[in-house]
Order: sequence, then C-alpha cells, then structure tokens
Amino acid sequence: MISYISRRSLLAIPVLIGIVVVVFLLIRAIPGEPCTAILGELATKEACDRFNEANGLNEPVIVQLGIYLKNVVTFNLGESISFSRPVTQMLIERLPLTTELALTALTIAVGVGVPMGIVAARRHNSIIDTGTMTFANIGVSMPVFWLGLMLAYLFALILKDTPFVLPPSGRLSPGVFPIPYYEVWGWELTEGSTWAKFNEYISNHFIFNTFITGQWEVFSDAVRHMILPAVALATIPLAIIARITRSSLLEVMGKDYIRTARAKGAKESSVVRSHALRNSMLAVVTIIGLQLGALLGGAILTETVFNLAGVGRSLFEAITARDYAVVQGFTVVIAGIYVIVNLLVDLSYAFLDPRIRLE
Repeated sequence: MISYISRRSLLAIPVLIGIVVVVFLLIRAIPGEPCTAILGELATKEACDRFNEANGLNEPVIVQLGIYLKNVVTFNLGESISFSRPVTQMLIERLPLTTELALTALTIAVGVGVPMGIVAARRHNSIIDTGTMTFANIGVSMPVFWLGLMLAYLFALILKDTPFVLPPSGRLSPGVFPIPYYEVWGWELTEGSTWAKFNEYISNHFIFNTFITGQWEVFSDAVRHMILPAVALATIPLAIIARITRSSLLEVMGKDYIRTARAKGAKESSVVRSHALRNSMLAVVTIIGLQLGALLGGAILTETVFNLAGVGRSLFEAITARDYAVVQGFTVVIAGIYVIVNLLVDLSYAFLDPRIRLE
C-alpha cells in the first residue's frame, strides 16, 4: 500500500508541472495585455514599457516561465497586478468560501443523489424509476445561473414573509462578523508567520470556525447564506451521481453472486447493502471525485449570481484584467486540490476492492 501511495504521489508531480506550464502559456495567448487592461486602452507605449518593466513582463516568455517555476517551488505565487496584493493572501481570504461552497454542494449531491440512484435501481422500470431519472435529466439540463436566479427570486421575494425566506446574496448578513477560533481560544500568533497564515486560512471557513467555537448565531447566518448557492451548484452533480449510481447498481445486481445470495434466502435489503452496493461503488466514487474538481472550477457562475467573493469570481475578474499572477496562482492551487482528490479516490479503490491491493 505504501509503494502504491508513493507511485501515485510521484505521478502527480509532472501533472502539476504540466498544468503550470500550460496555464502560463495559455493566459499569455489571450488577446490583450495587462498594461492596457490596467492602465486603459489609451496608455502610451512609454507608460506600457514602464509598467511591463515594473512587473517583470518585459523579459522573454521562457525566462518568465523559468522564474515562475522557481517561485512556485518556494510557494511564492507572486503579486496581483490589479489588486496590488500577494496572491497567497488573496487565496487565504477567498479559497475558504469556494471550498465551503463546493463541499456543501457535494454533500447535498451525494446525500441525495446516491439514495435516488439506489431507489431507482431497486424499483427498476417502475414509475419511481421513471420519475427519478426524469428529475435527474432535468437537473443535468438546467443552467446553474438560471436556477440560481430562480431560487433567489423564490426564497428571497416570493417567500419573504414566511419562515422559509433565505438571503439571496452575500456570505453573511450586514453587521455579522465571526471571531476567529484562535482569538476565541486566546492563541498568541506571530503576525505574518506561516502558522498565523494557516490559522487565518482555516478560520476563514466561517461555517467550520463558528461551529467549533459555538458562535451559533453567526453559524446559523452563514449556513442560511450558503443554502441557495450550494443547492444551485449541486443540481448537476446530484443528477449525474444519481444516474451513475443507478446504472452501476443495476449492472452489479445482474451478477451471478447476487442471484446466489438471493437463492440462499437473503433479504433483498441485505443483498443490496452487503453485496451489490459496495461492489458498485467504484464508479460512484470516481464520479464523486471528478465532480468535486468540477465544483471547485465551476463555481464562477454561482459566485457571481449570489455575489460571493470566492476563487471562481476572482479568477474571472483576473482573466478579464489579464492579471497573470492571480490566474496562474489560483489555477495551480485548484489543480493541486484536484490532484489530491484524485489520489484519495485511487486510494479508496484499494479499500473498496481488495484485489487492487494485491496488484
């Protein structure tokens, strides 16, 4: 198992290097320059020359790439041109929101999608199966931005005078501020240190931070603000997970060992739970891992519709402004998370299927 983990981890290194190189070159292939995006279309050549020199953009692309790769190795992601702030600090502030949104959406997608798929498989060709898969097809076809607007309209306007009203935008209500857990617990942190930045990043996960510190009013407010964007973002992965669970479970339930278990008199619920479900989970776990990566990268529309300052929205703004450092830094971090998730998915295969451990 250790050698398997080591091999998979080593394979991730060239993948990350390749992603850095491709993103570095692609962002520079987009028409337009940072100078005109920041200083305006009427910026003179002299002004652009000074701007490029000040930001290290006057060097050949291959030299810039070498410098950037060297900086990435030392965890230096550069400084934003448009925001005039270190990219690392922007990630500390904005990645927690996107992570919370993606994990909440994935929890909804798995918590609803997997049971839907199981029910549809057990009631194959029934009205329940047809209704479930119809709902899944509608979910796959529904644009996230449209669903987000409809949810906001329904729960913020139509239901505004009912107990079901939900906030249509933002992460917290005005005047509501969470206290970081390290302040609640009286920790002394050296400002600017790596340990301080790590704790700042963790505390910016507002739902987690307020839960572990018992700030229940702030926790409730953060959860209520997260419901609509998470539901809107979860719709497509929920439908995909439901369909994959159904098809995978149906395939397994046609195997000989399932018929043998039934012939021995095992209850249908026991057959599904103990024999069919675990053997059908490889495909489901794979699609769950892929959907988490898609949720992290596809939160741009959701964050824009619900006015959330996360990585997705910041990435869109950075691409518009040709802010190379932000685009590269955010993409590399998201890609790194995606690689880690895929590694965890691979490791779960060994747990679900003992034969993989022996290979």
